[in-house]
Amino acid sequence: MAEPSTREVIEQADKNVLERLGYENEFKREFSFISSFGIAFSVCGLVPSITSVLGYSMGYVGLIGMTWGWIAAALLIQALGLSMAEIASSLPTAGGLYYASAALAPEGWGPLAAWLTGWSNAGGQLTSPSSLGWGLASEITSVATLYHENYVAQNWHTYLVYLAILISQGAVACGSSKLLTRVTGFGSILNMALVFIFIVIIPACTKASPRFNSNHQVWISDGTNNTEWPIGFAFMQTFLAVIYTLAGFDCAFHLSEETSNANIATPRAIALTVNMGGILGFFILLVIAYTVTDVAGALASPIGQPMVTYLINILGKNGGLAVFTLILIATWFVGLGCFIACSRVIFAYSRDGAIPFSRIWRKVNPVTKTPVNAVIFVVVVGALLGLLSFAGTVAISALFSLCAIAQYAAFIIPVAIKLFFGGNGRFKPGPWNLGRFSRPINAVAVAFVAVIIPVLCFPTVKGGDLNAQAMNYSSLLYGGTMLLSLAWWVIDARKWFVGPRVNFADLADDDKVAPVGQKTE
Repeated sequence: MAEPSTREVIEQADKNVLERLGYENEFKREFSFISSFGIAFSVCGLVPSITSVLGYSMGYVGLIGMTWGWIAAALLIQALGLSMAEIASSLPTAGGLYYASAALAPEGWGPLAAWLTGWSNAGGQLTSPSSLGWGLASEITSVATLYHENYVAQNWHTYLVYLAILISQGAVACGSSKLLTRVTGFGSILNMALVFIFIVIIPACTKASPRFNSNHQVWISDGTNNTEWPIGFAFMQTFLAVIYTLAGFDCAFHLSEETSNANIATPRAIALTVNMGGILGFFILLVIAYTVTDVAGALASPIGQPMVTYLINILGKNGGLAVFTLILIATWFVGLGCFIACSRVIFAYSRDGAIPFSRIWRKVNPVTKTPVNAVIFVVVVGALLGLLSFAGTVAISALFSLCAIAQYAAFIIPVAIKLFFGGNGRFKPGPWNLGRFSRPINAVAVAFVAVIIPVLCFPTVKGGDLNAQAMNYSSLLYGGTMLLSLAWWVIDARKWFVGPRVNFADLADDDKVAPVGQKTE
């Protein structure tokens, strides 16, 4: 009998790992470490994401928010990314954070841990393609005004463009894993090309006068504080731009059931995404900080897009719009990556009955071998979220901070459970682990998220200046969603939701497959 090939050995090992965790292998494992990283990196979409939140980077405390602000936040996010990578190596499932929270929680608490993590993560995942899609639609209609001076973009115009973006991304996301690998691979190349343009081409071609800001302007605070909070607190508010930009590194976790050699490839993809994102994102913002010689002009952009005004100022109208067009295309691919990740999350939660009408959303298309129904769910929810735009700019803008808050809250729950309850014996390190540095790194991650989430919920003004238009509604939207999910749990869900299944042969001293948090006999 012929010896099995290396690929067959890896496929069988992946299947065994997933069965050990309580699930059957339903997807084709078409993703490699590189393609998994490519999708996760595309979801981060450095230049497109920075474009969407550039006003936060430079608008609160000036240029130091773009330099020191990025450095501080990105370093702290490394701890969170490494902590997640270690958990992904141990528990490589599409459920990701939701599954990990249930598996690591003390006995009897697994279902509640999974429920809260799942709803927070689902909220972040669902608002991710919506926030990017709305940002892209706004950018497209804004650019249209530059070509047609008499054109005035109406809110319903933007909403229709937004719907077209969602539908087109959803249509592609319904494809097979092999197709998605190719499409997202092109998106990754485009995103890397934009990184090259910003780091190399823009400094060489800037036409501004003076061409660059001084070192003192870029690195030393001149006292600029466009908020009504102390400058230290305002400085922390600039972290939103970094947190939002780097929020996609968990995507590789959710693709683990479609990834070959998952318990090694997945954590590597997560770690590389957060590392490369932090480093390259810093250099992009460093270039912008040195070349944006008119910060006030960029922030006061007549079309509401600081990046467009910045690019036109330094490259001229034709050059600036050419680069911005590339950003628009890249943003579409970033949104596609968000669609893919979000649909896998919805599929994983539906598989365990955590979402209404789960029987519909958990079906895998027999032709494409992908969760097409879950993709449709994401499109419908995105269309409904877009209706917030008719409630005003403040309401739709809350999607950006809501996405970051919900995602990072979900990121930290399994890490915190591992840190504080790791002694229960349920966490067993995978082949990729942090060794003796695990607990210190986990502690840094937990402390950072515990501090920064409340900061992101504050508005920039207070007292008499605080009104309905200046309010930060993130806490209301996120808190309201989580309170409703908790109320549902108390009233009904706790009676039937048992969480994902875990094979206790690996997590404890039993060989039975049982719902997490339930005692084995």
